[in-house]
Amino acid sequence: MTSVDTRTTRAAATATFVVFGGNGLVFASWAARIPAVTETLGLSSGQMGVFLLCIAVGSLLALPSAGWVVGRIGTASTLRGAGLVAAAAMAGVAVSLWTGSLVGLGASLFVYGIGIGLWDVVQNIEGADVEHRLGRTIMPQFHAAFSAGAFVGALIGAGLAGLGVGLPAHLLAVAVLALLLTLTASRFFLPHAASQQKADAAPEGEKRDAAGRIAWLEPRTLLIGGIVLGATLAEGAGNDWIAKAAVDGLGTSEPVGALLFALFVAAMTVMRFVGGGVIDRFGRVAVLRASMAAVVAGLALFVFGGHAIVVGAGAVLWGVGAALAFPIGISAAADDPARAAARVSVVSTIGYLAFLAGPPLLGFVGDLVGIHRALLVICAPALLALLLAGAARPVQKQ
Repeated sequence: MTSVDTRTTRAAATATFVVFGGNGLVFASWAARIPAVTETLGLSSGQMGVFLLCIAVGSLLALPSAGWVVGRIGTASTLRGAGLVAAAAMAGVAVSLWTGSLVGLGASLFVYGIGIGLWDVVQNIEGADVEHRLGRTIMPQFHAAFSAGAFVGALIGAGLAGLGVGLPAHLLAVAVLALLLTLTASRFFLPHAASQQKADAAPEGEKRDAAGRIAWLEPRTLLIGGIVLGATLAEGAGNDWIAKAAVDGLGTSEPVGALLFALFVAAMTVMRFVGGGVIDRFGRVAVLRASMAAVVAGLALFVFGGHAIVVGAGAVLWGVGAALAFPIGISAAADDPARAAARVSVVSTIGYLAFLAGPPLLGFVGDLVGIHRALLVICAPALLALLLAGAARPVQKQ
């Protein structure tokens, strides 16, 4: 690259890092105040679960079409649109809480899911493009930024709750932040290959539409999706069930359960910050296999360890193992920049579906065998991902 290209790519890398962090912060700012939503509207846990499902449905509708949207209008415009949709939805949630409108809340959360889903895919497409141009692995650092942003967002949410700041005002501030961040950062995004072809000829538009459909039929893309499925199940199960499994199944106190969850999240975040160099040194396939082996070993220690130190070591090992597989899967799906948008959309959709559906299914299994033993179910998809790791091997443009 020329010096101008290098500066442009580095600026895009910084912008992408900020976008990932902002995504995590916006998501956690909402998630950390969910108890306030239930209190404000007098909702039961089951009723709140229905509203959370509205987010999931919106995201799952948006994710498969995100690659097509990027192919039509480019990454920068898609990010601006995603930020606008997410900000409008957060404002809608705030108004719904002020007025006590349950219908408004459900509709706003559905739209919020669409905005966050588009945001998630477009940041991964841009990150993969930046990584490709730099010629070194940085996708894990982008995902570490998401984890760090989520941590900061959770702290802000907890702090505002402690200060008695009203939830509607908090969400309006988050909406403004989301809009300003996406409008500003998108100015530094790289021009996306598909958008440069100004879709102007019907045959070219048809080719891009066909590419999105074909991506769902490509064996390698679906195998990478299988890898990501194992990774997101491991991450989602840890996020949702570590603390409860420690208290209910292992007999620890609630503070110890929270500490074990913190160890899991910290291990994931640190591993993502240092993971790029590890992947460049040992290769995607070796790191994937080691990661999934670490997930299985960590789960075994967590479930059967007995002693607090052993269980804690299991949580750390579990977090380390779950950290890199998803970013590796995104990088692998984007090996051919010309088809990256469609393939990243497919892989993200598979991963997001597993992230949303897996933890509730574990809850049902937990009702039968106890939640701490139900976590062992995650070993099966982790071992499958280990076996499929070869699909992530770098390939030449097709």
